[in-house]
Amino acid sequence: MHIHILGICGTFMGGLAALAREAGHKVTGCDAGVYPPMSDQLRALGIDLIEGFGADQMALRPDIFVIGNVVSRARLPDGTPKFPLMEAILDAGLPYTSGPQWLAEHVLQGRHVMAVAGTHGKTTTTSMLAWILESAGQQPGFLIGGVPLNFGLSARLGAARRPTPAATALGSAPLFVIEADEYDTAFFDKRSKFVHYRPRTAVLNNLEFDHADIFDDLADIERQFHHLVRTVPPSGSVVANGLEESLARVLHAGCWSEVTSFGAAVNDFYGVGDPQAFDVMHQGRRVARVEWTLTGVHNQLNALAAIAAAHHVGVPPEQAANALATFQNVKRRMELRGTVGGVAVYDDFAHHPTALRTTLDGLRRSLGAKARILAVFEPRSNTMKLGAMKSQLPWALEPADLAFCHTAGLDWDAAQALAPLGVGPGQRAQTAADIDTLVAQVMQSARPGDHVVCMSNGGFGGIHAKLLQALPK
Repeated sequence: MHIHILGICGTFMGGLAALAREAGHKVTGCDAGVYPPMSDQLRALGIDLIEGFGADQMALRPDIFVIGNVVSRARLPDGTPKFPLMEAILDAGLPYTSGPQWLAEHVLQGRHVMAVAGTHGKTTTTSMLAWILESAGQQPGFLIGGVPLNFGLSARLGAARRPTPAATALGSAPLFVIEADEYDTAFFDKRSKFVHYRPRTAVLNNLEFDHADIFDDLADIERQFHHLVRTVPPSGSVVANGLEESLARVLHAGCWSEVTSFGAAVNDFYGVGDPQAFDVMHQGRRVARVEWTLTGVHNQLNALAAIAAAHHVGVPPEQAANALATFQNVKRRMELRGTVGGVAVYDDFAHHPTALRTTLDGLRRSLGAKARILAVFEPRSNTMKLGAMKSQLPWALEPADLAFCHTAGLDWDAAQALAPLGVGPGQRAQTAADIDTLVAQVMQSARPGDHVVCMSNGGFGGIHAKLLQALPK
């Protein structure tokens, strides 16, 4: 069929486009501000991209329109539709669906789906799990909200049958690993994306309040996670972080599948040792050792989640741990973009306060107390733009020596929120309304040996390249 995707440059929709193309469908798509890395990946696949959401795209006459959750019925100040193509589709009565529903109906059917959910670490853990299965010869399919460096692409269909079947009723079903997002599906389907996936292995990595634009409180999100748990079959497995009270409440509301816990010594899987080199314990017995390049307790927990999930489909923990030794992480996860004049510049996707804190904690643990860390960030997610978590920012940035905040698009006072750190020239924190000023502030503070971490869930105005260009050689 010919599918036309509205909002194709998002990480999920771009991955879906790649899967559809690999399956033999004709794929076209549109987005506002067509941007990399997804635009580059899609063009390499021969997928035509159109800038904007103009109604003239109706002339493409696809078999179905797949609607991303960036699309809404919103109106511009002059009363015209923000997404005229969507209005034209509705007026004409043409077939449309959401990305998760199209995926469930055309890709996931007949597969053993392994869904990785959680507020933090979804992309990294999904990538770890896919690499473990690949290293075990299982040739999994996957859809990941980022580009794992081991694979160089965010999505693929994988083997049509499992190369080494397991001795279960569905043991020959091919494996498919998917990043399972709790954000809503589309303007016409307000359920979380992950309820469409029907996993047989569900990873619940962690859970705290996020997405303040669509959820009222933590209990609201816990309800969505329980909807996911309800879809796991009796022969399936729920792999849950035993350190999270919120997940304990989710499971206490009802669970009809095997539960495998990880995190603490009382759980099924836990780690002993430094996050960069630790023993993997299973029910009190040492079963493997992980030695790798990643840092931070959060990545140790991500690894345990991936090892436990792989164990459910027959991959021994020792084999999983050996695979993690060659795991290269994901683009934009503490990705070193360059070093100029002794100053290292990193790109990281962190945007929630907890993610900021864990990223900086991990780097601090790796570098030691004497190294200087400069945190450069923009509160860009819908939750952060609303200011719902601004009071947590001083805590989130505490491991950094200096912090620089991009304030464009905020309707709350970032300087006031960061006041506990001290704000202004010569202080621990500074703010700037534009990228050039932000770069200038960092340039005035940076010195050889520093580590500059740029954190955003967007392109951040190309600040990484600007910093590398501005640093004295």
